[in-house]
Amino acid sequence: MTVYIDPPTWPGHGRLWSHLVSDVSYDELHLFAEELGVPRRAFERDHYDIPSHRYAAAVAAGAVEVRSREVVRLLTAAGLRRPKGRAL
Repeated sequence: MTVYIDPPTWPGHGRLWSHLVSDVSYDELHLFAEELGVPRRAFERDHYDIPSHRYAAAVAAGAVEVRSREVVRLLTAAGLRRPKGRAL
């Protein structure tokens, strides 16, 4: 299982966030998030939003650190990208 996480640089709700993604399947992503203790409500279309204080735990659990652009590239290449404004 390989999931990826970008640096916590995305502002929202008074904190910084990372994006946690899979390049294989949503099932793989949901399983990793569940094992990490991330609630399902943190899933947004094609990724999980991870607050900065949980970043190190995600990496320690096996998430591979990548740049934000790489997150989009991985999702797109896997056919898992679901941009906002498009029907699911």
